[in-house]
Amino acid sequence: MKGKCDRGGEREVAEHKEEAKRSAEFSLYSHPRTRTGGSQRLQCEGNPPGPAMTGPAMTPPARRAPRSLPIGSPRRHGNTDSTSGRAGVLIGGCRCRLPFSSGKVPVAHWLLPLPRRRRDAARPSAAMAGSEAPGRALLTAEPPPPPVPASALPPRVFEAALKTGPDSSSGLATAGFRTAKYLPPEWHQSNYAQYHRAFASCQEAERNRDEAKELCQRTAAAAQRAQQDSTAALGQRLQDIHFWKGELQKEIEDLDAETGLLAAQKVRLERALDATEVPYGIATDNLQCRERRQPPDLVCDEVERELLKEAELIRNIQELLKRTLMQASNQMRLNRDHKEVCEMDWSDKVETYNIDDNCGRYNNQSTNIQFHPSSVKFEESASTPETWAKFSHDNIYKAEREKLASINLRALIDNILHDISEDLRMQCAAVNEAFAKRLEELDDTKHKLEHHLKKTLKEIGDQEANIAALKQAIKEKEAPVKVAQTRLYDRSFRPNVELCRDAAQFRLINEVEELTESIESLKRKLLEAEQSLRNLEDTRMNLEKEIAVKTNSIFIDRQKCLAHRTRYPSTLKLAGYQ
Repeated sequence: MKGKCDRGGEREVAEHKEEAKRSAEFSLYSHPRTRTGGSQRLQCEGNPPGPAMTGPAMTPPARRAPRSLPIGSPRRHGNTDSTSGRAGVLIGGCRCRLPFSSGKVPVAHWLLPLPRRRRDAARPSAAMAGSEAPGRALLTAEPPPPPVPASALPPRVFEAALKTGPDSSSGLATAGFRTAKYLPPEWHQSNYAQYHRAFASCQEAERNRDEAKELCQRTAAAAQRAQQDSTAALGQRLQDIHFWKGELQKEIEDLDAETGLLAAQKVRLERALDATEVPYGIATDNLQCRERRQPPDLVCDEVERELLKEAELIRNIQELLKRTLMQASNQMRLNRDHKEVCEMDWSDKVETYNIDDNCGRYNNQSTNIQFHPSSVKFEESASTPETWAKFSHDNIYKAEREKLASINLRALIDNILHDISEDLRMQCAAVNEAFAKRLEELDDTKHKLEHHLKKTLKEIGDQEANIAALKQAIKEKEAPVKVAQTRLYDRSFRPNVELCRDAAQFRLINEVEELTESIESLKRKLLEAEQSLRNLEDTRMNLEKEIAVKTNSIFIDRQKCLAHRTRYPSTLKLAGYQ
């Protein structure tokens, strides 16, 4: 492409040199407008041709074929050419001689408007020549001209064209104004061009009016259809919001009712916890009272084991109730939190429902509508329909989960209260049964001790009578001993041979020995009787002490413990109903 532009520029330089040479050679010739048989020849001139000859002897030199210029090339203003003096009309950059027979120009010859004159029309630029090169190369396949050395172009002389025809003013006094005139055909052509432009403008205006009318109808229909679609979308949105609003409201009511039921169960737990204080106090009081028993009744019997078991059971129940109370409180807090979340979501949906309802009621005749250009955008924090529905679904799901947990907790609390009331009553019955058995044993033991005490007292009386008899017997042996000893004493005073060991002497001695032995035996028996009497006295004292201990134990178990256990809470109170 660049090579073609260079060759076109060189060719243009050569043509200008040749044109300058012809201008210098034929500068003396005039350029009259010639007519041939009432009609003119149509000739397109790219470069100005040689001067026209007025006589038969003056023959213009031979010219090369005219060069076609592209449409839109510059032209000089006026109705004659400055070099050739020929009159004509520039059509697409070429001066054309129009054939006029009657002075009227056909429509096909004045459709093109006349562009304004430019000073550089006679000398096309190298760039234009280069752009024309591809067109000329397609029309004529000339060999490239030999390169011409670059040299300065001679100055071009522009001469005023003279009009020499019947319509010219040559030779008149107004010859100085003849170059500023248009020809009548050109005037008609200009008028026809104005008519054509007016007709085209009217057609364009009519077409624009039709298009505008069609566009208005189409945009009005599109606007109405878009408004109907928006209203329908708002209606569908209102249905979705109403659905989720109803679901949230139902969930809020369910959570509120469930929280109330859980609060009632919590009150039952608190009542049950308070009710366990009475059994625990009774158990600890029984244990403390039984600590005042005297030995040997201060034993770890079945009653004490059951009381310890009851106290441990009550402590475990209290711990369980406290943990359940804390769990119920936490669950109520979670219920309230999720209820608050659902209420906020519900309130947002109510407000959104009212806003969308108002938006759905807007129409073109509404009085409270106005422009809000800044609202025609998507907020960065705006949610999508999926995230919007998922948000409400998650809230309802979490609320349902907490409601189910609350229901399970209420059932657990109910079972716990039922079980602890049954366990406490069963343990209370076990303790009472142990007390009854223990009291029965104490009563039996006491009766036996009293029976033995009675026998001991009788034996003590008998033994005292025996001691008195032994003492009387010993006292009764004193006289025989005195008699026997007195006899022996008196017989010791027998004189001489009369002091004989006769039978009487031996019998008296044997009598004294027998009486002494009898007295010793009685004394020994008296000692034994006295010792037995002391033993009986000790036994009596022990029996009386044991009877007193048993009486004290029976008093503690029956009057203190069992009487206190009559205030044991009922099953309903232990279950938290009272």
